[in-house]
Amino acid sequence: MSGFLEGATVLDLAQPMRRGMPQSPNHPPFRMALERRHGDLVRPDGGSAANELIVTGGHVGTHVDALAHVSQDGLLHGGVPASSVQSHLGFTSHGIESFEVYVGRAVVLDVARVHGVPVLPAGYEITAGDLDACAADVRPGDAVLIGTGWSRRWEERDAFIGQRDGTPGPGVAAGEWLASRGVRVVGAETIAFEHIPPGKGHAVLPVHRMLLVERGVHIVETMRLHPLLDTGARECLLVLNPLPIVGATGAPVRPLAILPPAGNTAANPGGAA
Repeated sequence: MSGFLEGATVLDLAQPMRRGMPQSPNHPPFRMALERRHGDLVRPDGGSAANELIVTGGHVGTHVDALAHVSQDGLLHGGVPASSVQSHLGFTSHGIESFEVYVGRAVVLDVARVHGVPVLPAGYEITAGDLDACAADVRPGDAVLIGTGWSRRWEERDAFIGQRDGTPGPGVAAGEWLASRGVRVVGAETIAFEHIPPGKGHAVLPVHRMLLVERGVHIVETMRLHPLLDTGARECLLVLNPLPIVGATGAPVRPLAILPPAGNTAANPGGAA
């Protein structure tokens, strides 16, 4: 590489996808099985190939929510009646294929660090004051990544899902804080970009409504943010490109965070592509 990418650090912010991984009970589970194994078919020259069958929901693992994902009173973002654009084949508008690839500045709001802990407590509500305490310069069109440290608990399946104890996430005031700054996309480590109190599950999703329906802000969930949080970086260049599944309400993504080498001012992230 040359120019501003020379010597840059690239961090993979996606959780590995495997059968039995933590996920919302509201979505179909991920399954992967070998359809053909080596030796099932052997070519005349002795060669063989294996392949698999993959079944997954669009909101399983690290993924991006499309604007078609949530409606309020029957309406999608922009006042589009959901019934007018949906069928068994998916959505003719607001599907994940309409997401424009994001290559631009991401601001890291490490709320766990503000509180002096590696992981926020289960069920903790992130407030507007917490986001203010991160003292970040959030600009219109930015991506914002909220650090809770929750991705450190990925291997604790039941605790990660939070059905009993809840998960940390933004409450309504924090959602308004983000929306008021004109961000283009937000991301976090939990299954739902919401404050989930103990025992409540995904009963209501007010921050989803505010961002997806009212403001047209895409959400990235189940991100593996802890390697980025460990660097102490307050911003990075983010590459975000979900699978363009036509008509889908969400799709898997493998976000990449790019950090410049120390002292390379030419590598400062700019605006979105």
